[in-house]
Amino acid sequence: MVDTTAASETVFRLVYRSHMRIAPDVRKSELGEIFSVARSNNKRLGVTGALLVWDEFFVQTLEGDEAVVRDLYDRIHRDARHERVAIISEDPAAPRVFGRWSMARVGDEDEPDIPLLMNRDKGGISPAAPRPTTPDQEAVLDGMREAARSGAQPA
Repeated sequence: MVDTTAASETVFRLVYRSHMRIAPDVRKSELGEIFSVARSNNKRLGVTGALLVWDEFFVQTLEGDEAVVRDLYDRIHRDARHERVAIISEDPAAPRVFGRWSMARVGDEDEPDIPLLMNRDKGGISPAAPRPTTPDQEAVLDGMREAARSGAQPA
Protein backbone atom coordinates (compact mmCIF):
# COMPACT_ATOMS: atom_id res chain seq x y z
CA MET A 1 0.00 0.00 0.00
CA VAL A 2 1.31 3.44 -0.93
CA ASP A 3 1.80 5.91 1.92
CA THR A 4 -0.39 8.69 0.58
CA THR A 5 0.43 11.07 3.42
CA ALA A 6 4.06 11.71 2.43
CA ALA A 7 4.16 15.39 1.49
CA SER A 8 7.46 15.12 -0.41
CA GLU A 9 6.35 12.13 -2.47
CA THR A 10 6.56 12.62 -6.23
CA VAL A 11 3.69 11.13 -8.24
CA PHE A 12 2.01 11.34 -11.62
CA ARG A 13 -0.80 13.93 -11.63
CA LEU A 14 -3.53 14.05 -14.27
CA VAL A 15 -6.34 16.60 -14.41
CA TYR A 16 -9.30 16.07 -16.74
CA ARG A 17 -12.61 17.74 -17.47
CA SER A 18 -15.79 16.09 -18.72
CA HIS A 19 -19.40 16.99 -19.31
CA MET A 20 -21.80 15.14 -17.00
CA ARG A 21 -24.42 12.89 -18.58
CA ILE A 22 -26.30 12.18 -15.34
CA ALA A 23 -29.95 13.21 -15.38
CA PRO A 24 -30.82 15.84 -12.78
CA ASP A 25 -33.50 13.66 -11.16
CA VAL A 26 -30.96 10.92 -10.24
CA ARG A 27 -27.87 13.13 -9.88
CA LYS A 28 -27.73 13.11 -6.06
CA SER A 29 -27.83 9.32 -5.77
CA GLU A 30 -25.48 8.77 -8.74
CA LEU A 31 -22.91 11.22 -7.36
CA GLY A 32 -23.20 9.54 -3.97
CA GLU A 33 -22.41 6.19 -5.56
CA ILE A 34 -19.51 7.66 -7.55
CA PHE A 35 -17.95 9.15 -4.41
CA SER A 36 -18.45 6.02 -2.35
CA VAL A 37 -16.90 3.69 -4.92
CA ALA A 38 -14.12 6.10 -5.89
CA ARG A 39 -13.01 6.75 -2.33
CA SER A 40 -12.78 3.03 -1.61
CA ASN A 41 -11.03 2.15 -4.87
CA ASN A 42 -8.66 5.11 -4.77
CA LYS A 43 -7.54 4.31 -1.23
CA ARG A 44 -6.84 0.71 -2.24
CA LEU A 45 -4.89 1.85 -5.34
CA GLY A 46 -2.89 4.58 -3.58
CA VAL A 47 -4.61 7.27 -5.69
CA THR A 48 -5.42 10.64 -4.17
CA GLY A 49 -7.07 13.70 -5.60
CA ALA A 50 -10.09 15.92 -5.74
CA LEU A 51 -13.26 16.11 -7.80
CA LEU A 52 -15.02 19.35 -8.65
CA VAL A 53 -18.65 19.04 -9.70
CA TRP A 54 -19.58 22.40 -11.20
CA ASP A 55 -22.78 23.00 -13.10
CA GLU A 56 -22.80 20.01 -15.49
CA PHE A 57 -19.05 19.47 -15.50
CA PHE A 58 -16.61 17.27 -13.67
CA VAL A 59 -13.01 18.37 -13.21
CA GLN A 60 -10.89 15.83 -11.41
CA THR A 61 -7.30 15.65 -10.26
CA LEU A 62 -5.84 12.16 -9.87
CA GLU A 63 -2.45 11.55 -8.21
CA GLY A 64 -0.55 8.29 -7.93
CA ASP A 65 1.44 5.76 -9.90
CA GLU A 66 1.32 6.74 -13.58
CA ALA A 67 0.08 3.37 -14.87
CA VAL A 68 -2.66 3.24 -12.22
CA VAL A 69 -3.77 6.85 -12.87
CA ARG A 70 -3.81 6.35 -16.66
CA ASP A 71 -5.84 3.15 -16.28
CA LEU A 72 -8.31 4.95 -14.03
CA TYR A 73 -8.59 7.82 -16.54
CA ASP A 74 -9.21 5.33 -19.37
CA ARG A 75 -12.07 3.77 -17.39
CA ILE A 76 -13.54 7.22 -16.70
CA HIS A 77 -13.19 8.11 -20.39
CA ARG A 78 -15.30 5.05 -21.31
CA ASP A 79 -17.87 5.63 -18.54
CA ALA A 80 -21.28 6.54 -20.03
CA ARG A 81 -21.79 9.16 -17.29
CA HIS A 82 -19.10 11.30 -18.97
CA GLU A 83 -18.87 12.87 -22.42
CA ARG A 84 -16.37 15.26 -24.00
CA VAL A 85 -13.66 13.94 -21.69
CA ALA A 86 -10.37 15.82 -22.12
CA ILE A 87 -7.06 15.94 -20.28
CA ILE A 88 -6.40 19.45 -18.96
CA SER A 89 -2.90 18.74 -17.67
CA GLU A 90 -0.58 15.91 -16.81
CA ASP A 91 2.64 16.05 -14.83
CA PRO A 92 4.86 12.99 -14.46
CA ALA A 93 6.79 14.36 -11.47
CA ALA A 94 4.31 16.30 -9.38
CA PRO A 95 4.45 16.56 -5.62
CA ARG A 96 1.43 14.87 -4.07
CA VAL A 97 -0.79 17.67 -2.76
CA PHE A 98 -3.95 15.71 -1.88
CA GLY A 99 -2.17 13.08 0.24
CA ARG A 100 -4.98 12.74 2.77
CA TRP A 101 -7.85 12.83 0.26
CA SER A 102 -8.66 9.54 -1.50
CA MET A 103 -11.51 11.55 -3.00
CA ALA A 104 -12.61 15.03 -2.06
CA ARG A 105 -15.44 17.09 -3.45
CA VAL A 106 -14.29 20.57 -4.25
CA GLY A 107 -16.63 23.51 -3.74
CA ASP A 108 -17.20 25.91 -6.59
CA GLU A 109 -17.17 29.70 -6.34
CA ASP A 110 -16.33 30.67 -2.75
CA GLU A 111 -17.61 27.56 -1.00
CA PRO A 112 -15.14 25.76 1.28
CA ASP A 113 -13.43 22.69 -0.10
CA ILE A 114 -14.69 19.70 1.81
CA PRO A 115 -14.07 15.97 1.90
CA LEU A 116 -17.30 14.02 1.69
CA LEU A 117 -18.77 11.10 3.55
CA MET A 118 -21.31 8.74 2.03
CA ASN A 119 -24.40 8.12 4.13
CA ARG A 120 -26.45 5.38 2.51
CA ASP A 121 -29.26 5.79 5.08
CA LYS A 122 -29.79 9.38 3.94
CA GLY A 123 -29.38 8.42 0.28
CA GLY A 124 -26.60 10.80 -0.60
CA ILE A 125 -23.47 12.68 0.27
CA SER A 126 -22.86 14.45 3.56
CA PRO A 127 -20.09 16.99 4.13
CA ALA A 128 -17.45 16.13 6.68
CA ALA A 129 -15.96 18.84 8.86
CA PRO A 130 -14.23 21.45 6.71
CA ARG A 131 -10.45 21.17 6.61
CA PRO A 132 -8.14 24.01 5.78
CA THR A 133 -6.36 23.61 2.47
CA THR A 134 -2.69 24.25 1.80
CA PRO A 135 -1.39 26.82 -0.68
CA ASP A 136 -0.33 23.96 -3.01
CA GLN A 137 -3.82 22.47 -2.86
CA GLU A 138 -5.40 25.85 -3.51
CA ALA A 139 -3.21 26.34 -6.59
CA VAL A 140 -4.41 23.03 -8.07
CA LEU A 141 -8.01 23.69 -7.01
CA ASP A 142 -7.95 27.14 -8.63
CA GLY A 143 -6.84 25.53 -11.90
CA MET A 144 -9.67 23.01 -11.59
CA ARG A 145 -12.22 25.77 -11.04
CA GLU A 146 -10.93 27.68 -14.06
CA ALA A 147 -11.15 24.51 -16.20
CA ALA A 148 -14.76 24.01 -15.10
CA ARG A 149 -15.69 27.61 -15.86
CA SER A 150 -14.04 27.53 -19.28
CA GLY A 151 -15.83 24.29 -20.13
CA ALA A 152 -19.16 25.89 -19.34
CA GLN A 153 -18.55 28.83 -21.69
CA PRO A 154 -20.29 28.65 -25.08
CA ALA A 155 -17.98 27.56 -27.89
